[in-house]
Amino acid sequence: MGLLVRVIPCLDVNAGRVVKGTQFKELRDAGDPVELAALYDREGADEIVFYDITASHEKRNTAVDLARDASEEVFIPYTIGGGVRSADDMRAMLRAGADKVSINSQAVRTPDIIDAGAERFGSQCVVLSVDVKRKESGAGWLVYLNGGRVNTGLDAVEWLVEGERRGAGEYVLNSMDSDGMETGYDLELISAVSERTSLPVIASGGAGHPDHMIAAVEAGASAVLAASIFHYGEYTIREVKDHLQKAGVPVR
Repeated sequence: MGLLVRVIPCLDVNAGRVVKGTQFKELRDAGDPVELAALYDREGADEIVFYDITASHEKRNTAVDLARDASEEVFIPYTIGGGVRSADDMRAMLRAGADKVSINSQAVRTPDIIDAGAERFGSQCVVLSVDVKRKESGAGWLVYLNGGRVNTGLDAVEWLVEGERRGAGEYVLNSMDSDGMETGYDLELISAVSERTSLPVIASGGAGHPDHMIAAVEAGASAVLAASIFHYGEYTIREVKDHLQKAGVPVR
């Protein structure tokens, strides 16, 4: 048996509330981030991921307060991202209680932040998150920044290969095409990244049923991240884990 597959709820935070939309649009309120994370902790989530989804676009400070508040109520590992601009920002989040820090937009603009974070805190603390869209030709994917607002023109797979070389510890691989659609993850994308790198891949974007998670693991994901199906009561963490376990997927 290999490593246990992690089930990870994702909490996108905007103005202090958890929100969820479709392809980064039409955001709906889903509750208080710390209360929701604490609920998922009690339900058996393996980790939590918080994203301040407008921090980079609005050039706001990092979500240190959220990291600190979560440390009082959440007792499983959690990652926080959004508006991280330097290794000092990463340090502030880690000191406030986060176990890992996710970097996205700033990593593309200043790739040295990956090296600096890995050197100062260890690769295990550095999560490279990437929002990608399939190219219009259908062959490959491009990296987008600032909550999907900016097309960088960067090839997503090549960028993640560089991220591994610079010292990232794992990836959150988010398909913007599938985000919020609940039609399944982009399995071709997961396979393409898994074949080119050795880091754990957290599949993101598209989960609508536990079967989608099984398919993601079969495509090469080490963990499955979901939002809508948990936030709006379609499935509990336990139901998902039971389903995966019955299918032979090793979970906690």
